[in-house]
Amino acid sequence: MKALLIQPKYPDTFWSFKHALKFVSKKAANPPLGLMTVSNLLPAGWEKRLVDLNISPKLDDEILWADMVFIGAMSVQYESVVKVIEKCKVCDKKIVAGGPLFTEESEKFDSVDYLVLNEAEITLPHFLADLENGTPKRIYHSSEFADITKTPCPDYSLIKPSKYNSMSIQYSRGCPFNCDFCDITALFGFHVRTKTSTQIIDELDNILKTGWKGNVFFVDDNFIGNKKIVKTDLLPAVISWMKKNKMPFNFTTEASINLADDEELMRLMVEAGFTKAFIGIETPEELCLEECKKTQNSKRDLVDCVKTIQNYGIEVSAGFIVGFDNDPANIFQKQIDFIQKSGIISAMVGLLTAMPKTRLYKRLHDEGRILQSSSGDNTDYSLNFIPKMNKDQLLAGYQTILTGIYTSKAYYARIHSFLKRFDPPKMARKISFTDLIPIYKSIFYIGIMKKNRKYFWKLFFWSLFFKPKTFPLAITYSIFGYHFRKIFGDLK
Repeated sequence: MKALLIQPKYPDTFWSFKHALKFVSKKAANPPLGLMTVSNLLPAGWEKRLVDLNISPKLDDEILWADMVFIGAMSVQYESVVKVIEKCKVCDKKIVAGGPLFTEESEKFDSVDYLVLNEAEITLPHFLADLENGTPKRIYHSSEFADITKTPCPDYSLIKPSKYNSMSIQYSRGCPFNCDFCDITALFGFHVRTKTSTQIIDELDNILKTGWKGNVFFVDDNFIGNKKIVKTDLLPAVISWMKKNKMPFNFTTEASINLADDEELMRLMVEAGFTKAFIGIETPEELCLEECKKTQNSKRDLVDCVKTIQNYGIEVSAGFIVGFDNDPANIFQKQIDFIQKSGIISAMVGLLTAMPKTRLYKRLHDEGRILQSSSGDNTDYSLNFIPKMNKDQLLAGYQTILTGIYTSKAYYARIHSFLKRFDPPKMARKISFTDLIPIYKSIFYIGIMKKNRKYFWKLFFWSLFFKPKTFPLAITYSIFGYHFRKIFGDLK
């Protein structure tokens, strides 16, 4: 059997980093970890190829080669998925589809031959067994959750790591919290399931064997969902491995704000090589936190928590939301003030979105307020429900936030304020010629070509001469800002 695994294309979004990737000569931010894992769940005798449409748009010859096509996708990839399905149908190829998009909205895909939903470790073996017996069903689903201590190592042979800006690894699934707009618990449950430290070390070994050096992204939706086992088992093992291998990687991940409550955990993460964490802040408005059941963020000084994490040497990027029923009229300025004061450089501010299978979706559906399916991109100025605030006021306020935090003056002021008090961890590896390329490109594209280049040069020379340890971050965030301003309409 010849199996073709296809990663559909991501649109140009906040997280695509499309406009930033050209500075580092990369094609995509992260590899298709799900499909790479599925590859090692398929029979060993099968021939397997992977096409990532974010890397290469060439697909026709690969489809003709295949006996069966496997597609994995999230909702934001919907448009690309439709095009891939159409091409497969023209070539009369059988399609197997799974992942969050198909699990949450399977009714949209009548033309898919086999829907293998939920977690592949459970449903894919049933499909493969029926396929071998000549009796495959159209839909496979399960309410059970997989034992991921039995999940195989991703198949890194299917990709060219040099095309990506980061490698990816998964330690856990599930989250102990239940924010009503989030579909993580609907997909993966409340109980936090983890791989063994032995599995993670094996995966790190496999990444290292590819020749990769640099960032590795722990894609867990909440890396610290089970803080005890992270502290006592995983991090000590990673620290030992990193030291043994001369610190080849730096790690980024996602975590909840209660990371700030645990000094030992932060210290261990930094020692292991963690440099950045994405945290869901959502809103500084207490009533909205109560509304969306974001209990872990309630009744605490969120700015102080962010600064605590930063002070340990972990950069904080964060998500913010407007469109809650309890948003006051001044929420837009409150969001701007919070972001500027906290020094969160990469602040993904989005409109509230009702995703299928969430409690928010059910509530709004029961209230007759759902308008359409979500695009999966909460920064595209679209609403899939009727907000309590006047829609035009909400959209205008949303634009006010983006202007207030991503125009050059505000953005560079935030970087400067953050870097003045941030002490980045010592670089584990020496700077190579490749590391210099983004500097040269930033000088050309931002320092010469952009009208508001004065802000770039002020930061460039300040960091270079007064706090040289922060110079790489100054360049990195200047490049991020270039991307963000492109995404949000070429803000000045």
